[in-house]
Amino acid sequence: MVNKIWLALILIGFLFAAIKGDIGTVTQAAFDGAATGVTVCFGLISVLVFWLGIMRLAEDSGLVKAISKLLGPVVAYLFPDVPKNHPAMGYILSNMSANLLGLGNAATPMGIRAMQELQELNPDKQTASPAMCTLLALNTASITLIPTTLIAIRINFQSANPAEIVGSTLLATAIATMAAIVADRWYRRHSTHRTPPQATAPPNISLKG
Repeated sequence: MVNKIWLALILIGFLFAAIKGDIGTVTQAAFDGAATGVTVCFGLISVLVFWLGIMRLAEDSGLVKAISKLLGPVVAYLFPDVPKNHPAMGYILSNMSANLLGLGNAATPMGIRAMQELQELNPDKQTASPAMCTLLALNTASITLIPTTLIAIRINFQSANPAEIVGSTLLATAIATMAAIVADRWYRRHSTHRTPPQATAPPNISLKG
């Protein structure tokens, strides 16, 4: 669906440019955008490699394990329907730890593995379970202590103080995470207390011979 939306936007843009006679401007903008994208990607590589290396050092030194242990009670509260020793718990903890450090690229594969493990626990394979919805909400609005990717982009565009967004990012992600948790708890409670509709009993018809 997202691909179709992007394709429609591109085609609409070219259509209006053709009507106005500005095809050349749109074509130049497309090439300029592609060049900027490549430049930004190259600028991000060094920073992301550095922080992924830091993440690996944190794993080897036991820092990630310490963060996971610290987050253990929180995760157990947020995912009450996931067994404590289930593999999904380990992936969820690693995912949340990476998100805290702003390492979205490292958090993504852990989140995917966590979703796969949660799907194994899901009784209805066609519908996302409450635990899967909780994980998605937390990933969408995760508290970020160090917005690594944003800092890298700001460095790439010659920002005078690329790290000045740390405080505002922490505040914004903290508010977003609290809102996500409150919404998740509300929907969990209401879905748990929702009673299925009662089947209407057929009328008692007596047949007399």
